[in-house]
Amino acid sequence: QLQASGGGLVQTGGSLTLSCAASGLTFSTYVMGWFRQAPGKEREFVASISRSGDTTVYADSVKGRVTIFRDNAKNTAYLRMPSLRPEDTAVYYCAATRPLGPTPSRYRYQYNFWGQGTQVTVSS
Repeated sequence: QLQASGGGLVQTGGSLTLSCAASGLTFSTYVMGWFRQAPGKEREFVASISRSGDTTVYADSVKGRVTIFRDNAKNTAYLRMPSLRPEDTAVYYCAATRPLGPTPSRYRYQYNFWGQGTQVTVSS
């Protein structure tokens, strides 16, 4: 089970750090990913991180603006977003998958477990 939290309402330029707490799975053996879905749009990839945390992948739309990291001792993955824009408004989902290649996956269909989502709203 994955439990996402940390969303909220912020102004442009504001910051949020999302958390994804895992239970019922051996967290350190799973690749973790963050996805988001804006109203009327498909769910899209944001970032992913390898089991050890030493490899990360980012969508071009957020590269350089967000950071994914994890704490395997706490069974938790995070997404730090320090400079939010209105276009970042969406429901953010965390997800877990077994490693399928040399880099953590960016493909939604490869993720087996999903959290319930946390709303991020950025006002202009």
